Amino acid sequence: MNNKIPVYILTGFLGSGKTTILKKMLNHEKKVGKNPALILNELGSENVEKELFENESMIEMLNGCICCTIQEDLKTELAQLLRTRQDLNVLLIEGTGIANPGDIVEALTHPDLIDLVEIQSVIGLVDASRYLEYQSLFQSSKEIRVMLKQQIASSTLIIVNKIDLLDDKKLNKVIAKIEDIKLKDAPMVFTTFGDVTTEVVFAKRFLTEALDIKDKKHHHDHHSHPFQAVKISGFEAVSKGKFKNWLNDQSHSLIRAKGYICFQKDDTLFSFQYASGQLHVTPIESNKETCMILIGTDLDQKTLISSFDQFVRQIH
Repeated sequence: MNNKIPVYILTGFLGSGKTTILKKMLNHEKKVGKNPALILNELGSENVEKELFENESMIEMLNGCICCTIQEDLKTELAQLLRTRQDLNVLLIEGTGIANPGDIVEALTHPDLIDLVEIQSVIGLVDASRYLEYQSLFQSSKEIRVMLKQQIASSTLIIVNKIDLLDDKKLNKVIAKIEDIKLKDAPMVFTTFGDVTTEVVFAKRFLTEALDIKDKKHHHDHHSHPFQAVKISGFEAVSKGKFKNWLNDQSHSLIRAKGYICFQKDDTLFSFQYASGQLHVTPIESNKETCMILIGTDLDQKTLISSFDQFVRQIH
């Protein structure tokens, strides 16, 4: 039985309509008998929208952005919340307007959290009325353009909001620019005042799989989710150099990898991080089981697991 808490992540630049969508999602879940919890992130020392959710189960992450300075706090507080509130059955996360949702995904797929939560979708809000302005070399900064690209490229659903505030010609330009950035399987929906159906917004568009290599349960083969996180656990010690080479060989679809690992001829357990072809390891004192979390787009899980099986066999 899957007891993981389903998680929906809301992302989008300042003023795009995230809070409107969040309120609608929250009201829907309560109406159908769910017990939702919220994570609201603000860069400042106070959440000015707190009164909108004053009677809800909520974690406020202040004075920083989930995706960077307070990521460790998120992992600690969320793990505590999920262990103490057994009645919670859905989690809604609203990042700051400048948050990179890819980094929020990374926090939620940490080895200590991946067995507690299951990401359902990364919902990206776009303010159609100002998108061309934000993309302009003359009207915005490089930081804003990069941040918007990160938000759209990491979203599994794009809600193009405020379409009533621009004409068809400009809307078509917005659509063309988003098409160049977004995940190929991520749908776009067009809204005014965030009016989107619950069927669309609550659809599962992110795949998280936990696979135990010892049990050889590798029959999963999914292709309908553009973003995926796959956990493999219980494998033997490996060669550090060959392990890095194996990760590099998957780079066409693999974005990140992390977890706990042991290397041959060494009894130490290491925490590892892999990105952009670089493997970083840190020794830790723990009796945790070895595990590896692979994050990517359009991962062919059957081929991936078969490849790792073969890699482990070759070095033993």
